[in-house]
Amino acid sequence: MKRTNTRSIQVRDLQIGGQNRVVIQSMCNTRTSDIEATVAQILQLEQVGCELVRMAVIDEKDAAAITEIKRRTHIPLVADIHYDYLIAIAAVKAGIDKIRLNPGNIGGKENVEAVVKVCKEHHIPIRIGINSGSLEKDIHEKYGRPTAEGMMESARRHVQILEELDFHDICLSFKSSDPLLCIDAYRLAATTFPYPLHLGVTEAGTFIGSAIKSSMALGTLLNEGIGDTIRISVNGDPVNEITIVKQLLKCCGLLKNTPNLIACPTCGRTAWDMQPVVDEMEAFLQTINCDVNVAIMGCAVNGPGEAKHADIAIAGGRNEGLLIKKGTVIEKLPQEQIVARLKEEILAFEKEHCKSTL
Repeated sequence: MKRTNTRSIQVRDLQIGGQNRVVIQSMCNTRTSDIEATVAQILQLEQVGCELVRMAVIDEKDAAAITEIKRRTHIPLVADIHYDYLIAIAAVKAGIDKIRLNPGNIGGKENVEAVVKVCKEHHIPIRIGINSGSLEKDIHEKYGRPTAEGMMESARRHVQILEELDFHDICLSFKSSDPLLCIDAYRLAATTFPYPLHLGVTEAGTFIGSAIKSSMALGTLLNEGIGDTIRISVNGDPVNEITIVKQLLKCCGLLKNTPNLIACPTCGRTAWDMQPVVDEMEAFLQTINCDVNVAIMGCAVNGPGEAKHADIAIAGGRNEGLLIKKGTVIEKLPQEQIVARLKEEILAFEKEHCKSTL
């Protein structure tokens, strides 16, 4: 897939933009000063494939926690800063890898100059985040409602402040809770600015609502070659965000080493309780870095035929199931052994076929 060419920025060991791959991002919902909770959540996110994580840095306690959090985790950290330029400077000095900050919101020019100076010294990029719901009053009055054009006008103001200080390690985002507005804004941004774009639909809602809204908007953009980092916002446990985004990137042909789970919708022939098995395997597959197709089918009538293209499959029946590999039935199992054997076969497949990770 041909992707939009942008400037590239360095975030610790990640190259973002240019023709580099799309990077998976999430955000902690812990208080950053709670080091134990924040580290635990980041390690969980790492395990399922998150590559970049943002944390709210509200005060000096949050900023001071960054050093220890970075020491105990492995992926680059982003500080989310609002209004206080001194907190931004403290975060950079504590070892943050990137900051999310709108330079027009931190006071006078001397404040911006101080932030830019320390970011240059430590090679820290800045993401400018434009949200349709918080556009400047004069822009909202000019357009009468949130529009893609208004979001570009807002972004130009912030970008110009940094460019005038000869700072170009910039990333941009244009988020809205309206998927159609997101599409329009990011399309316009891709032709307006030379900087990498972070994709997201803000306030997308619960797991199902977010999966639908984000896949519709961000899938459209990804298939047009737009986007360099991505977060799918979900209310609740951020680990759930990674589940959606990995499948979206895989469907767009932008992510390798990601399992594909096939599960039949069930019908009157289904003679076993397969939903708990599907749920458990979906969670298990989040820890597998391998292009493996796994099928869980509801019955032994159509299951073997429908699962013939899967690498590993189960076709369940009353109190038992068939274990299938590459379309060939290799074993009949009692129902209580299905999950354990399926996991065993998947791990063996990963060991044999998949040496690389994300």
